[in-house]
Amino acid sequence: MRFTLAGIIPRQFVDELLTKVDVVEVINSRLPLKKKGHEYTACCPFHSEKTPSFSVSPSKQFYHCFGCGVNGSAISFLMEYEHYDFIEAVEQLASDIGLEVPREQGKLVDPKKIERQKDHYELLEAVAQFYQQHLQVSDIAKDYLQQRDLSSNVASHFGLGFIPEGWDLLSQRFVPEYTAQQLIDTGLLIEKDEGGAYDRFRDRIMFPIRDTRGRVIGFGGRVLGDGMPKYLNSPETEIFHKGMELYGLYEARKASRKLTRIIVVEGYMDVIALAQFDINNAVATLGTATTKDHIRQIFRTVDEVVFCFDGDRAGRDAAWKALKNVIPEVRDGKEIYFNFLPDGEDPDSQVRKIGKNLFNQSLSEASISLTDYLIQHLQENYNLSSREGSVRFIDEVIKLLAHLSEGLIKDQLLDEVSRLTSIKVDVIRKKMLTNDAPQVQNFSQQGSQAVRLSPVRYAASLLLHDTSLVAAVEDSEQISQTGIKGADFLATLIETIEENPNINGAGIVERWRGTAYEIACLDLMKWQPSFQDQTMLKNEFMGCLQNIIEKSRQQRLECLLQKARNESLDAMEKKDLLTLLSQ
Repeated sequence: MRFTLAGIIPRQFVDELLTKVDVVEVINSRLPLKKKGHEYTACCPFHSEKTPSFSVSPSKQFYHCFGCGVNGSAISFLMEYEHYDFIEAVEQLASDIGLEVPREQGKLVDPKKIERQKDHYELLEAVAQFYQQHLQVSDIAKDYLQQRDLSSNVASHFGLGFIPEGWDLLSQRFVPEYTAQQLIDTGLLIEKDEGGAYDRFRDRIMFPIRDTRGRVIGFGGRVLGDGMPKYLNSPETEIFHKGMELYGLYEARKASRKLTRIIVVEGYMDVIALAQFDINNAVATLGTATTKDHIRQIFRTVDEVVFCFDGDRAGRDAAWKALKNVIPEVRDGKEIYFNFLPDGEDPDSQVRKIGKNLFNQSLSEASISLTDYLIQHLQENYNLSSREGSVRFIDEVIKLLAHLSEGLIKDQLLDEVSRLTSIKVDVIRKKMLTNDAPQVQNFSQQGSQAVRLSPVRYAASLLLHDTSLVAAVEDSEQISQTGIKGADFLATLIETIEENPNINGAGIVERWRGTAYEIACLDLMKWQPSFQDQTMLKNEFMGCLQNIIEKSRQQRLECLLQKARNESLDAMEKKDLLTLLSQ
């Protein structure tokens, strides 16, 4: 890694760079692409597949995999494929086309952010070794691991360590080589209100948490006795984000180059206990529910994931939360299952009771698919023998399916819902779609099935497809004031293009990297109109804007009429009502 930057790369340069590089050339030089219609395809380099689901759009300068869901610009591709950081990816692309990367020297990274993060990684690695050294000389810690039947090989594979009782062991060892503030910033020390700091972890078995590149980014600690909390994690830091990391994923990849399935369990010891029995494909979340970022990481590695939870109420609640969080990432070709252990058992105790072969057999034979679990769970909560219960059941299904991509999985779910409620699929789909939503299509030739977007999202997708359409907008502020869902996003998109006339869709993706709008932008970049005629594009776009304004007018009118029925209007409201009625 190169840590030589002194300033920030100007946004305008990144915008310009993405108009000059060709994402097709960037990817094709590393991954042979085949032309298919207006797009290019290949087998995805980020997960194992036999049928190409990786598509590159030259018009959008954007790639997307319909299997694992990875997508982005030329910059994103280099970050994913070459494991570059953002700056390295920009430098590489600029070098390829003979551009010098400028720096805004007046805007230094906060301060020397890259160097600071490098120091944090080095510090955490040194602390991990410090913990391991203490484990080697601690009879009480080694006895605990032996009682848990954990071998020295497994302990070494996961880098287990130990920290004795004490309040300042880390400060004694690492200050002044590192500052106390660095120990605080990495979550190793807790700062006192009255000044000073003390060790966060004391008298615990220590589990280093590594990112996918093997760097230590945090720790988990398990108390030896009956103290509380039983498990303690590092806090959120500049380099550690619980909602994005999975304990054991790095070790699972290291143990096998050809993983086919990932098992998600609830704790560190479950992961390690399974590894003790040569089940090396388990990971655990870090005290949080499974997130979309977690499942994306998993699907970049394998096509199948099994959530293995305790069979008690807490385990089933965790499973349902996981289902709701990961359903937006469900794709044809990906498999998600849920496995519930017998009451009173967890993966650690269960694998010791039945052994590796029966445990794996249970995962294959006793697990329930995500779709079956979804239906089963909702059936338990609604009475399908009554019309009212069926309608409530369908309403709940629709809420969940609103986040599910179009495909065979969604079709099969709707067929099953139709069978259970005796309501036709067409009727259910009609309820799911807004009557005035225009149709757009996936840019991949594989994705020919039409989907529906709201006028706001459709307008945004058209703008991302062809930013020159912004010339048709008369007043972006009017759009933001409509109160229509998503109007703020559309108005911000319009303003961004107006301020940067040469920007394209890929440039907007990069400009919004890490912001609240990133996910929506990436989602809309997957779609494009089923036609390319410029006049038609403009007419569709103008129609969306008119639709948004009219919908806002109707909402305001209905609100004023409703208020007038129940109470008196003030002078301004009366004026607004007369104006709306006259339009």
